Amino acid sequence: MNISFEIVPRSIAAFDEQYAFVQTLDESINFINVPDIQRFETRSWELATRIDRSKYRFIPHFRSIDFKIESGELFRIIEQYQLDSILLVSGDPPEGLKRTFYATDVVDMIRAVRQRFPSLNIYAGFDPHRQGLQDECYYTLRKAEAGATGFFSQPFYDSRLIEIYAEHMQGLETYIGISPITTMASKNYWEVKNKVKFPVAFRPDYDWNVEFANQVIASAAACGLNVYFMPIRIDLKKYFGAIRLGEIR
Repeated sequence: MNISFEIVPRSIAAFDEQYAFVQTLDESINFINVPDIQRFETRSWELATRIDRSKYRFIPHFRSIDFKIESGELFRIIEQYQLDSILLVSGDPPEGLKRTFYATDVVDMIRAVRQRFPSLNIYAGFDPHRQGLQDECYYTLRKAEAGATGFFSQPFYDSRLIEIYAEHMQGLETYIGISPITTMASKNYWEVKNKVKFPVAFRPDYDWNVEFANQVIASAAACGLNVYFMPIRIDLKKYFGAIRLGEIR
């Protein structure tokens, strides 16, 4: 079982601080994901030089709308930074349309990258909340057929939904997203922005989120799945101090 930890590159200093924390978790974490967020100056792939890649699998995210396939820019980045793993997502158009973006379909991008780099680990995303289960599973299948070998999910908050998706993701390297929500403001954001339907018993506090994470880790280990932590603006020591990472080794 693999465990991935997402570090958002808000700044180099903030990245280094979270990276230092990850290293205190010993060997529990073996993947580091870095999303690419346009409002920040640091691009995801630029962090390749700040991670011990003999210890962690480094997976920078790329947004397909930021690249034209025929330009070859994405290919150049993969080669320049000697990347062995990437995660391709569609990406949302920039607010205010102040940045250039392209109508590049992520499935087409996956196919092009696979053709250029046959041995590259290409991951894609899936979102259990944005559309119906049947449509999302079909979309995931299209990405797999194009060349994606693994998938990282948006956060889950209902174990019943995880069980359903787990059945449909059999044979694919799948990472179940876990992102603790500890304030009502964050809960409201996920409901409005990301269309999350929370279970009735959900509570935006550390106790509920820690208990849920431990349940997901245990069930994922039993089902041959992996987990993907996306900690956003939380007390890392308080949260991970109660997460039972070592029990799955």
